[in-house]
Amino acid sequence: MKILVVEDDRTVGQYVHRGLTEQGFQAELVADGAQALEAATHGSFDLVILDLRLPGMSGLEVLRTLRDRGNTTPVLVLTAQDALDFKVQALRSGADDYVTKPFAFEELLARVEALGRRPKQIAPRTLRVGDLELDLGTRDVTRAGRRIELTPKEYAVLEYLMRHVGRVMSRTLITEYAWDYHFDPGTNIVDVVINRLRKKVDQGQATRLIHTVRGVGYVLKA
Repeated sequence: MKILVVEDDRTVGQYVHRGLTEQGFQAELVADGAQALEAATHGSFDLVILDLRLPGMSGLEVLRTLRDRGNTTPVLVLTAQDALDFKVQALRSGADDYVTKPFAFEELLARVEALGRRPKQIAPRTLRVGDLELDLGTRDVTRAGRRIELTPKEYAVLEYLMRHVGRVMSRTLITEYAWDYHFDPGTNIVDVVINRLRKKVDQGQATRLIHTVRGVGYVLKA
């Protein structure tokens, strides 16, 4: 079981990391929100242990961004915030469990093991919206059986919209997903990629799938 530990308190982080490693888990420790988001997005972890108070980007922001991106990795919140409203907010944001500091490692370990026993969600291999299909394994995209060649960024944006079919996704969410915060917020890069996608996906088709919601963002729907 591969676990990401996100904790800016060096003593607590090393304590949890060492304890998990001694129990046979493969653990990785990071100390801020941006590192956590990067690692959780690309690191193929089975569980994230997440502090809420982090430098740069809060734990709640990390959690919400992961869930907005369709990331279903179980998240166990470990924090000194013991007020009921903080717990409710974290759980509603997508946390799977909540442990408050100070804590006994035995309790943390039991909760980690419980989350590890949960059946994994079976993600669909192919995303479909109308006659548009995206194969997550081969990364092939077709519409009405015709193959569509996409650049990596075009593919990332289309995949994100297809994972959230029918929902209006803002430019900010799209850029955070496809560019992972490495972009100039003053550019119109999302609009450029969307225009290219429209030419490849919708041009010459009776039904348009990519729609603009003026002042808000974009939505994919049949």
